[in-house]
Amino acid sequence: MDEQTPSLKNRPWAVFLIFLRLGLTSFGGPVAHLGYFREAFVEKRRWLSDQAYADLVALCQFLPGPASSQVGLALGYKQAGYPGAFAAWLGFTLPSALILLLFALGLDLLQGDLVSGMVKGLKLVAVAVVVQALWGMAKSLCPDGPRASLMIVSAIAMLSVSTVWAQVAIILVSGALGIVFLREAGPVSGQATSELITPSKGRLSVSFGFLAFFFVLLFWLPLGAAKLGLDWLALFDSFYRSGALVFGGGHVVLPLLSAELVPSGQVDESIFLAGYGAAQAVPGPLFTFAAFLGASNQVGPTGVSGSLIALVAIFLPSFLLVFAAMPYWDVLRSKVLMRRALLGVNAAVVGLLLAALYDPVWTKGVSTTPDFCFVLLAWLALIFWKLPPWLVVLSGATLGVFLFN
Repeated sequence: MDEQTPSLKNRPWAVFLIFLRLGLTSFGGPVAHLGYFREAFVEKRRWLSDQAYADLVALCQFLPGPASSQVGLALGYKQAGYPGAFAAWLGFTLPSALILLLFALGLDLLQGDLVSGMVKGLKLVAVAVVVQALWGMAKSLCPDGPRASLMIVSAIAMLSVSTVWAQVAIILVSGALGIVFLREAGPVSGQATSELITPSKGRLSVSFGFLAFFFVLLFWLPLGAAKLGLDWLALFDSFYRSGALVFGGGHVVLPLLSAELVPSGQVDESIFLAGYGAAQAVPGPLFTFAAFLGASNQVGPTGVSGSLIALVAIFLPSFLLVFAAMPYWDVLRSKVLMRRALLGVNAAVVGLLLAALYDPVWTKGVSTTPDFCFVLLAWLALIFWKLPPWLVVLSGATLGVFLFN
């Protein structure tokens, strides 16, 4: 039966199957994911118009978190309410999360030169992947002197004070500087659309409840974890804050998670970078890197339980923020000061990624001339040969087995 049939399209299980297919086939990162979504839901199934889809993408890029997953949440909600939103997230997330969980368990079980060579190859590919992400983000988000300066200053500040709360301070200060100095934001183009969520008194109160819960968790979780001394709550807190503070795409989660997990000894640095490299080879959202890290955790919950805690925690802010912001989007998008602040925030997150490229990605991954040559070839394959990231990652892991034993 066709998925456009009304008896099917409003059921959560049908939403799940549609997004499961996308989760199995959506390679290429968040920009590619948004293209797959447009083809599937605007052109093929006509769930919403082009204008409504553009508004939805703009909203999710405005919010912290993984834009493609947030668009999927909103589309699932539009079709089948909150169960539909959960079904969309589960279908899109499950394939890559399972693959990365199995990869983490396999690394834990396997030992020897073959695994060490593969890990080395994945670490070096991760360097090239971050360079590619930084290259693209800097061109689009830091195209002028003021924003490039803000990027560099943010990178220097992050390298000088490498803590999660330093990252929060950098983002807030950059937003304030954007309001003051970045004045090129023009008027909003296009008309508002009512195809997403039409504001109403009851809906706005529910929206406020989601927003309040987001902030309660953001500030209570670190206090609760410290006071109660529960390892699982500390793990949940680390991933929740990372998911709540990521602006600019999935790659920017790298410095946040690195600052949370590596210095504390929760995840070994080599394993962290190998997992990040492997995450480039799977379809679906990059945030499923959390499934790998939770399973690789060395302090508290590990394996399947650690993976589930990390995965739920890192995506929970996306649920809360999407449901909180949709009724207010037409108001937010018209505020010039808000858009100027976002320009500053975007420049800062490129700086955070630049800092992460140096430490830990470069300092812990590249130590010899062969390492540097390996990275150059991977970068060439990604940037100029335009090979898909999954192919470069798999090739890098395979070559690592032969070259680094």
